[in-house]
Amino acid sequence: MEMINTIGRRKAAVARVYLRQGSGKVTVNGLDYKEYFPAIHIHGKVVAPLQEVEVQNLYDIQVNVSGGGIKGQAEAVRLGISRALVELNEEFRSPLKVKKYLSRDPRSVERKKYGKPKARKSFQFSKR
Repeated sequence: MEMINTIGRRKAAVARVYLRQGSGKVTVNGLDYKEYFPAIHIHGKVVAPLQEVEVQNLYDIQVNVSGGGIKGQAEAVRLGISRALVELNEEFRSPLKVKKYLSRDPRSVERKKYGKPKARKSFQFSKR
């Protein structure tokens, strides 16, 4: 089996995922994913697609991720891993699609408008 290369995005984060046959090691930017994402509640997001199709110990995953914060990066990694698994085996598409791991979340930060301190917030209004 050759290496499978996919990309995942979320907010400002971009994750390049490389999947190959191995022992189930997930590496993010040269570190184990548990070291790179110290928040425990994020660990589940990263490996959720692998657990959904029950292939945790079959493939090594190497990820290069940049931009955004840790939550956006974790969700970008999740999308990249999901896309790699579908490219590997088309039968994985339906269980991953049901959990919405294959859809890119389009929400991002709204731009600031002129005459306002933030995107929608207004300065205090005084009638008199």
